[in-house]
Formats: sequence, structure tokens, C-alpha cells
Amino acid sequence: MRVLFVSSGNMIATHLAYLLKKEGNDVKLFVDDRDRRENFKGLLQRINDWRKELPWVGKTGLIVFDDTGYGEVQDTLRKEGYSVFGGCLAGDHLEKNREAAQRIFAECGIKIVPIQECYGVDEAIDFIKKNPDAWVIKQNDDASKSINYIPHFADGSDAIAMLESYRSSLKGPNIRITLQQKIIGIEIATSRFFNGTDWVGPIELNIEHKKLFPDDLGPATSEMGTLAWYDTNENNPLFKATLGRLKPYLQKIEYRGVIDINCIVNENGAYPLEATPRFGSPIVYLQSEMHKTEWGSLLKAVADNKPYSFETRKGFGIVTLVAVPPFPYTKKLPAISPRGLPIYFDKSMNDRDMSHIHFEGVMATEKAGGELEYKIADYQGYVLYVTSVSADIRRARKKIRALIDKIYIPKMFYRNDIGLGFLKRGKRQLELWGYL
Repeated sequence: MRVLFVSSGNMIATHLAYLLKKEGNDVKLFVDDRDRRENFKGLLQRINDWRKELPWVGKTGLIVFDDTGYGEVQDTLRKEGYSVFGGCLAGDHLEKNREAAQRIFAECGIKIVPIQECYGVDEAIDFIKKNPDAWVIKQNDDASKSINYIPHFADGSDAIAMLESYRSSLKGPNIRITLQQKIIGIEIATSRFFNGTDWVGPIELNIEHKKLFPDDLGPATSEMGTLAWYDTNENNPLFKATLGRLKPYLQKIEYRGVIDINCIVNENGAYPLEATPRFGSPIVYLQSEMHKTEWGSLLKAVADNKPYSFETRKGFGIVTLVAVPPFPYTKKLPAISPRGLPIYFDKSMNDRDMSHIHFEGVMATEKAGGELEYKIADYQGYVLYVTSVSADIRRARKKIRALIDKIYIPKMFYRNDIGLGFLKRGKRQLELWGYL
């Protein structure tokens, strides 16, 4: 099958294009960021204009979008008869406008958290002063997640201090800041594929690890790693209380892709924080290991509004990001750009080991004898992800550590506690509240 893979500048699921090629598909990759177009050089056929490739992929092939922001284009392509996996204009709206998403959640019968949209720093500060509470600061639209902040004090004084510090960088009439009332509980998400009419495959549950350092210390990042597992029980309480209730809305907008709702749960219920109507990163790489099916057939069925069932590996999966500076701050800084740094894999690494390695900011060149040499291809610091699946979380963690010990990249770092908080605290609480 011919696959035209359109990856945003965020490169959320680009390694998936590489896996589609390994399945035997004819794949062309477009990356919507000129500074990241060296990524996957030597691994995939890369193109500079995906629209020129529409005659090549044709109406029998598959077009995959890995991010939001293309909704209007996706709707148009579907009307023209193309097979498209990904979002739609209404799906984009779910992620990019948090206040509107909360209204949709409420209309679907999902419990919501008080939320306030503010235009500019001054308006946000003024709102907290008039409504003293622990208001979480969140980005909106395509703003950097680095501005996100979870307050410590109940009166919101530290949130005000953070907003004051953003004055110099968050300027202009179109700056939007979302304030969401802080809810105490455990953060957990539920995710599933949807083909425009019905759910496809089992229910996925996942726990993200967004803070930079172990034990959830430090600034927020896009994500340092994820713990996940699948549930075939259609009566899963978290799914029924949140994502499952969105089905009529997803049917109405004819959504065709994977969608995730991240929640805070406690003894009073589940409260959605945000919707992610696209591939999630790095969970998509863990899905690659947990699914007992080829990506090509799954994505094509979802795109074509067809039923599809697939099995998953039992147990728990873990994915860990291996990064280098300047991550988590991805502003282009030539003085510390990691572009061109070598990636060393221990000579004991075999094909099975490499199947657990998923690239993002990586390129490859062929040395004499056919061996591939890997290097960092861009400046952002997202290099690769390591995955493992096991019936036991501790065993999955040991597998991850053993694999990472076979990788060396100058200045590399990663979180070594993915899944540990769930074992120590989260699992028992979720069981007490009836979610596990």
C-alpha cells in the first residue's frame, strides 16, 4: 500500500512512518518544519511538498496526519475521496480551544472542572486576584507547554508570580492563557481508536510523566515517559465516565483517528483536563509494541470507516524518552545544538533489542559493509524512545534500564522512575476508588 505520511513540526509519530515501511508499505514522509527535515534521512524517502504527492498516493492509498492543525485540509481530502487517517476541523477545535472542549464535555454528560480563558497576562492575573484559588496555568492553541504551571498555594499567589514572570515573553493582543481550577487526585488518561462511526479495538489506559526529573520534580515537559495497559472490558469505569460519553459527538463530526482524554480522578469522580484528538507521543511508540497487528491495516480501516478488531499484549507497557540539551526548551540555540552528535549502540544490540528503540531526531548513513551509523538530526533534543512490555511493571522497568544501558549519546538523560509512582501510590488509590 502507498502511504503518504504528513508529520507536523512536532514530529509526534514520525517513527510510525518507518514502521509502516518495515511492514512492506511504500512510504513517503513530509515533515512540516524545514529545520527537522533531516530527521529520518537514510531511513525513509523524504519529500518537500506532500500535496504534489497526491496523484502518487491516489484514492486507494492512505494519507496519515500525525498532529492537529490540518483539520480543514483533512475534511477537504475526504470529500475528494482520499483515505485519510487523523483528525478533522471539529477535532482540532477540541484540543486547541480548552474552554470550548469543556463545554462539549459537559454537553456529553462528563463532569468538568471550572475553567477560564484569558487574553493576556494582565487579564489572567486580574482574574486570580478576584477569584483567589489554586488556578492551574495552561497553554492554548500552539503555545509552548513550558508555560504550564500547577500552583502550590490555595490562594493562587504563586500562579500570579509565575504569570508576572511571563510578562516579557507573552506579549501581544492574541495571547491566550487558560486557567483551570486545581483538582487533587491522580492523573490518568483513557484512549481509543474511532472510525467515524464506532470504537475500534480495546480501551487503553495510560499515565503520563510530564515533569523533567524523577518523583515529578522540575518543570513540565511535553512528556518524559508513559505507563500504559489495555482493558477489553467495555464497562471500564473511567472510560464510561469520560471518553465513552463522547461517542455521539465523535459520530457527529465523523472523527477518524485515535483520541485521548486526560483526567484527574478522585473519590468524587473523574474530571477531564484535556482532549488529545491525535496520536499521543510517546504513547504511540508503546502502542507499536503492545499491538498484535500491523499498523497499515489498522490505520486504513479507521480511515475508511470500517470495523476492525485487534489483540494487544497483556500486561503493562513502559516508554521512556532519551533526550539531550536543549530539551525541554526547544528554542534554536546554535551554541549548544546537538545536531550531528553520534548515537552509539552497544555491539551486543541485536535486531530484537532495536525493535524496542523508536527514533525522532535521528538520521542514518550507511558505512562500508552496509552497517548504519546514527546521528542526531536536529537541534531540539528529542532523540529516541525506548519501550518494553511485561506482565509485571517491575520487570518492564528492568527491561527499559537494560536497553538504555546499551545506548550512549553525549549529554543524554532520561527519567528512571517511569511507572514507579503508580506502583508506590497510584495503583492502590485507583483500586480504592473503583477505577482498577
